[in-house]
Amino acid sequence: MLGQRYHHVAATTPQGIDVSPLLDDPLVVVTAADRADERPVALRELATRSFVVPPPTTDCGQAILRACHQAGFTPTTRYITADIAAQLTLARAGLATALVPRTAIDPATPGIRTAPIEDRPILRVLFAAMRHTETANPTTTAVIAALRTAAWRGRTTHLPTA
Repeated sequence: MLGQRYHHVAATTPQGIDVSPLLDDPLVVVTAADRADERPVALRELATRSFVVPPPTTDCGQAILRACHQAGFTPTTRYITADIAAQLTLARAGLATALVPRTAIDPATPGIRTAPIEDRPILRVLFAAMRHTETANPTTTAVIAALRTAAWRGRTTHLPTA
């Protein structure tokens, strides 16, 4: 099984499950193309912006809130949605700033600009989870190795969506 967790949220792994991290996937700042440059942004620089954020009950929403609080501000929430396509549409229209996982978007998408967060990165870990066994299953080992290779290969390019 594939899963995700955010560094700002405590990790909980059920007993009997082994987790194999595949990739740290940072959230990037997404704005309308005419509203910002691509330079790295300190999170506190976003304190005066209006945001589109996932619901605060989600791990991503919690990670964003915690990171902003650690940077010294509470984000001004204009829109709440877990739908990344909706977040990108609102950012493209200049209605809100979004913080979206890098691998969830193609930075070449027309009308948006992405920038990394330089001082307080918000990271999600993509991982493979499997039932713990005393001996390694060669098929499972091969699948995890292939996933890890694909994740690392995709670090500098957009990962295709399935």
